[in-house]
Amino acid sequence: MNLDREKEVVGFFHYDTRNPEFEKQYGTPETNIRVQFQIIEDPLEKAGENDTTILCNVNSIIVLEDYVLSASVEQINYARDQKVEKREDLTDEEMRQLSAPLLDLLKRLTYEVTEVATDQPGLKLEF
Repeated sequence: MNLDREKEVVGFFHYDTRNPEFEKQYGTPETNIRVQFQIIEDPLEKAGENDTTILCNVNSIIVLEDYVLSASVEQINYARDQKVEKREDLTDEEMRQLSAPLLDLLKRLTYEVTEVATDQPGLKLEF
């Protein structure tokens, strides 16, 4: 897949200390990382006639003993000279290629924020 990419966008990134009283009332959060792909039907200006515009979004909640990390990051991609009608048209390798920069960004944010917040070596995520 030949891709051109827009800059990654961080919608939010939160570091929250766990609160047992809150969790008693509202439930304990669970770790969840969700990668989504959306085909943009109305192509953006940067998309050519035979290109497909694909929005990739990663939403995550990472629950640890003392804190919870949550994030939303996204990126617009242009698949050059490739028509993609629906997400199911993407191969596993193409989905990995589309999501790789966002997962790398999530790893970096996690490492750096946890390093500063805990005054210890940062948490290294493995995907």
